[in-house]
Amino acid sequence: MISVTGSRSGVHAGRLLSYSQGDGASFVPARPFSEGERVTVRARLRSGGSSQPILDQFGIADEDPLTTTPEAIHPGSAAEVQSFHSRPDLQPPVVSVTASSPAVAPGDEFVAPYSGPGEAGPMILDQGGGLVWFKALPRYTSATSFRVQEYAGRPVLTWWQGGISVHGFGRGEDVIADSSYTDIAHIRAGNGDQADLHELQLTPSGTALITAYHPILCNLSSVGGPAYSGLTDGVLQEIDVKTGLVMYEWTSLDHVGLEESYAPINISSTGTPFDFFHINSINLDPDGSLLVSARNTWAIYDVDARSGQIVWRLGGRKSSFTAGPGTSTAYQHDPRVLPGGLISLFDNGASPTVHPQSRGIVLSLNAQAGTATLVSQLTHTPALVADSQGNVQALANGDWFLGWGQEPDFSEYSPAGALLFDAHFPVHVQSYRSFRFAWTGSPAHPPAFAFAPGAPGAAGAPGAGTVYASWNGATQVASWKVLAGPAPGALEAVAEAPRSGFETSIQLPAGVRGPVVEVEALDAGGRLLGTSPAASEATLK
Repeated sequence: MISVTGSRSGVHAGRLLSYSQGDGASFVPARPFSEGERVTVRARLRSGGSSQPILDQFGIADEDPLTTTPEAIHPGSAAEVQSFHSRPDLQPPVVSVTASSPAVAPGDEFVAPYSGPGEAGPMILDQGGGLVWFKALPRYTSATSFRVQEYAGRPVLTWWQGGISVHGFGRGEDVIADSSYTDIAHIRAGNGDQADLHELQLTPSGTALITAYHPILCNLSSVGGPAYSGLTDGVLQEIDVKTGLVMYEWTSLDHVGLEESYAPINISSTGTPFDFFHINSINLDPDGSLLVSARNTWAIYDVDARSGQIVWRLGGRKSSFTAGPGTSTAYQHDPRVLPGGLISLFDNGASPTVHPQSRGIVLSLNAQAGTATLVSQLTHTPALVADSQGNVQALANGDWFLGWGQEPDFSEYSPAGALLFDAHFPVHVQSYRSFRFAWTGSPAHPPAFAFAPGAPGAAGAPGAGTVYASWNGATQVASWKVLAGPAPGALEAVAEAPRSGFETSIQLPAGVRGPVVEVEALDAGGRLLGTSPAASEATLK
């Protein structure tokens, strides 16, 4: 028996919906609660022959109706945008590789450019920085946190997509796609919130840890702010992917004091809310606790997942650890627990500038002594200062892969800190995080091609033409074969060429006349992987 009553809205009917794992349920009210009211929940939990009463109360905040003004887009020049004959619909930004070593770790690079020249969207690059796959998103829609994770026992692609506002957070949804690049799940935040850009971590139990930002009206006079102002509460939710139900919620305002923030409060208003916490990552630790990072308190919080209570803080105004030389961080991102109890994180050091440059660092924590020790750090030459975003990924071979966030760079370092790979997008392009993962993609869509006819030869004979072939996302293509003939059922091979980047140009011999053409993608053993639709030369010119 469950009773749910709002102090203003009265009794709420609803449904009790079970989680797909069979370990609980959520009460979903039939109508929303009222702003500013207190809700009382009474229930009785039966277990075996006994029952236990449950009483809980929570408040419903008054909403701050913020604008959704999008972050600016810097268009740049045509030279900063890639273009392809066979896929004119894809226009990602150019990638410039400035350092590359054969010693880099195996796997492809995963980035999600936005805000600069070219289209925004999730993007896979090969080891040399060449395009493998790109999903173009509509204008003012961005993607972040694009990576490989595991869902239902198989590798999948995951990312967040939506609108990024001038207030520094996103409103959208999280996406899971399979190896054919087909969406298999869309994850949305619950309780009236929208999924934010900062985190999506899938768990082995089929749930997703996500972030959300909740703008509310708040009296900030106790910490020197306006009595009538706005505040953005940082929200952590665990979502059952199959049902979309909220299984767990933790909010910064319930557990962290406003006085811990380094964000300026004197400029706060309902239009510029006090972003006191700015949640930017969640990590499910091996012991089941949650590691939560807050940019604007300069602190990492170890949260007991059952009680929601903070076990310890690293950094900030109330750190549980004495900071050793080189361990102090500012506006950090992406802390992750490593084997041996180490923690990696991206130390932005800005903005405003606190450190001379951003860096990736690894720390060792001694819980008994209450000390933090610097194990290693990774910096860029020339120095980069990333005002926001960024990440550090520990690779299986001991290398480190760093995304420099607001700076358009991404890099790989050896275990000893030697630069092995360095690349960048055009100025103004950002990628919230950057990764390297092993990935095998077999697109559900067929290959694409375009045909450019050559000049007519002697006596008007057909001239040599060029076929441009590509297959967005295919990772096993080694060569291309061109077929031509009088009709789709009467085609013969007329040319073949090894794959040379995202789009391969294949020169046709003089005198070849279709008028129908198609292309075949072959793997390294000559096995057919996919065939394009046949098309007339006249429609491809």
